[in-house]
Amino acid sequence: MPAYTHQGKALCFFQPAHECKTRYAILGFSDQARLDQGNPWPVAFALTQLTPAEESRVRELPHKALGR
Repeated sequence: MPAYTHQGKALCFFQPAHECKTRYAILGFSDQARLDQGNPWPVAFALTQLTPAEESRVRELPHKALGR
C-alpha cells in the first residue's frame, strides 16, 4: 500500500478498497501525525468516493499531520 514518510517514518498510508476487497478505501495516519483534536481523535478516514470536496480535505490532512 502507498505510504508517505516524514524524516524516515511513516506519516500516512492509503489502503485502496479494490485491492483489499473492502467496501471503502482508508486513509490512515501513524502516531507521527499531529492530528490531535482532544481525546480521542481520528487516525483513519473511510472514503467511499472522491468528490472535489473530499479531495480537498484529503490534500489538507497530510499538511495538518506535519503541523503546517
